[in-house]
Amino acid sequence: MQIVLNGEPRALAPETSVAGLLKELGIDVRKVAVERNLEIVPKSTFETTTLGDGDRLEIVHFIGGGQGK
Repeated sequence: MQIVLNGEPRALAPETSVAGLLKELGIDVRKVAVERNLEIVPKSTFETTTLGDGDRLEIVHFIGGGQGK
């Protein structure tokens, strides 16, 4: 199946969940927000939200830090 991830086409196995995609990408689910077809996916549903052919996803990483003084 084909999806669009952050503007780039990507092939995935059928029945891939949001959690499965994040694991495949090596992304920590605690530090990310996922938008699927213009709707935010709640973290509590990452395991049960199955992606479909043609889905458009945006993944945003939260990065901590800043300048210490």
